[in-house]
Amino acid sequence: MSVTQNVQVKQIDSDEIDVGKLFGILLDNRWNIIAITFIFAIFGVAYALLATPIYKADALIQVETKSSGVPALGDMGELFASESSATTEIEIIKSRMILGSTVDKLNLATVISPNYLPVIGKGLARIQGKENDVEISRFEVPDYIDIPVFTLRVTDSAAGEFELLDSNDRSVLTGQVGVLAQQGDFRLFVTQISSEDGTSFTVAKVSRLDAIQALQQNLAVSERGKQTGILQLSYIGENRRDIEQILNDISQNYFLQNVERNSAEAQNSLEFLRDHLPDIKTELTASEDKLNQFRQANESVDLGLEAKSTLDVMVRLEAQLNELTFKESEISQRFTKEHPAYLSLLDKRKTLLDKREGLNAQIQKLPKTQREVLRLRRDVEVNQQIYVQLLNKVQELNIVKASTVGNVRILDAAQSYTRAVKPKKPLIVVLATLLGGMLAVAFALLRAAFHRGVENPDEIEAIGLPVYASVPMSDWQIELEKKQKGKKKLTVEDTLLTASNPADLSIEALRSLRTSLHFAMMEAKNNILMISGPSPGIGKSFVSANMAAVIAKSGSKVLVIDADMRKGQMERQMAVGHKPGLSEYLSGQAQIELLLKQPGVEGLDYIGRGNVPPNPSELLMHPRFKALMDWAAENYDMVIVDTPPILAVTDPAIVGAHAGTTLLVGRFGQNSVKEIDVAKQRFEQNGIEVKGFILNAVVRKASSYYGGNYGYYNYSYESKK
Repeated sequence: MSVTQNVQVKQIDSDEIDVGKLFGILLDNRWNIIAITFIFAIFGVAYALLATPIYKADALIQVETKSSGVPALGDMGELFASESSATTEIEIIKSRMILGSTVDKLNLATVISPNYLPVIGKGLARIQGKENDVEISRFEVPDYIDIPVFTLRVTDSAAGEFELLDSNDRSVLTGQVGVLAQQGDFRLFVTQISSEDGTSFTVAKVSRLDAIQALQQNLAVSERGKQTGILQLSYIGENRRDIEQILNDISQNYFLQNVERNSAEAQNSLEFLRDHLPDIKTELTASEDKLNQFRQANESVDLGLEAKSTLDVMVRLEAQLNELTFKESEISQRFTKEHPAYLSLLDKRKTLLDKREGLNAQIQKLPKTQREVLRLRRDVEVNQQIYVQLLNKVQELNIVKASTVGNVRILDAAQSYTRAVKPKKPLIVVLATLLGGMLAVAFALLRAAFHRGVENPDEIEAIGLPVYASVPMSDWQIELEKKQKGKKKLTVEDTLLTASNPADLSIEALRSLRTSLHFAMMEAKNNILMISGPSPGIGKSFVSANMAAVIAKSGSKVLVIDADMRKGQMERQMAVGHKPGLSEYLSGQAQIELLLKQPGVEGLDYIGRGNVPPNPSELLMHPRFKALMDWAAENYDMVIVDTPPILAVTDPAIVGAHAGTTLLVGRFGQNSVKEIDVAKQRFEQNGIEVKGFILNAVVRKASSYYGGNYGYYNYSYESKK
């Protein structure tokens, strides 16, 4: 038979991402990932169930192109026709003018919220159908109160009685549903209470502006389609009835202000005309008196045909100029002088003025008497025509005002959806699950990235230390340790894995190590093997005891010495006491023959650590220790000395001077490469060569398998052909 050690050395580029290893890390942490993801999913479901549902109500309003209510009025109706863009109407709806009316009418400056258990109370009450409600139509507080926040407590729900408390739980007033409660400057009118006795509500009085801003935040207005004139109003809130009421009131306020705005234009024009009618009447009367007086003084004066024709033209011109003046007074309220409509009106007036100047030049050619008659008759006829025009326009404007209906129409009244728009429960659960999964994966990857424990034998060999064996973690050994706690008297079958389960994979690895040691110790100065490690709790005693048993079962005579006189645990593996032991021998209190104990494995002897001495290092430097080593080397085929951690104490360096072979033991995933390298250097500083390394408690990880690291050290026996 020949022994073949299959060592695969893999060069890994640190700049490359090992996808296989990442996948393996996730597989290794799959239960943690599943657990974290499940917890997040549960939280997502809980939030979806307990979160307050937000409902939405919407309404439709049509904004039509303005036109006169009476088509027969023609230009008079068009005079008041102006078209507003959808953007303008949207801003009007969201203005304080509209929303302020809703706040005042519905008393939205009074904010009421039931008091529940923190976080989950409101959701639980909703699920159980025990939601509390109170309606307040009037709430007045004195101006000197800086923070108007109060507590309303139901004292008798059957009788509708309640009590209002301030922030210090002092009673402010008491009252009953449907009756105005008064106390000093406080006024409170509760219209309805739906709750049990002892239920409390927080009642706060906010400013009118804050209430309007709250409405603006929950109100959305947009145009359906492009240039359709159809506005969609939507409002969100917790109570379906309340949001419908609020949205309907906003729609109605917008409709009413639109009608008032349109009729206000006609009203302003009426006031303008009525203010000027008395003046025109006075001027007409005066002009008629002057004409009559002139005729009485000059009975034979009359106008010729040419003069009459000129008079008619002048009267028409003056009428047109007066009409333009009236239109200018109206159009100036809506447009600037740079507007095309305004410029067109000015051009018309200039043309008429030029014509009037031409007629005035012709009149100057007439005789003086006829010129005076023409002037007086012109004044009379122009004033008559102006007066009649104004009277007609007053009548027309009265008709326009009476027929004004506005250009806004409510198509759909507010209607709330039965299904809440927020929270979106399926989406929340999915997102919570995804978030949990991502956080769990990130945690697993970060944990692996910051983990410095050795898991790849290549890392050990990179510091020049051959790995002789990778000892798998033994589930059987774990069970043995659990069973030991309940037993008072232990045998080697209860403590030593080699005796309890010789076929265990850990023992198979130690058998391979036995073969490797046979060749490694052929050139050693003696048959003494020292086993140490960088830190405690890495399984040195397990390796030492079971390897000694494996070697003893092969027919060799083996002695195991527990040289860790500080915290040695070898007696747990050997199931025998540790007294008297090494410390008694080194201090001269016992002879070698009294130290030897037989654990129950043929060919295996054991020397315990003894009582804990005050000076373990000094005892190891005593000549008696060298004498013990020499005696053991002569009387046994193999001597295994288990020592404390080299990074903790100097004892291993002292023992190593007498050993022919030194091995380091490190635990998989626990000891870092830096620790192992420092331990190796510590031995080398004392002139001790570390022959090799044993990686103990190796766990089969998917990250190692998919990363190409698992199974690097396989020991096989091949028959010679």
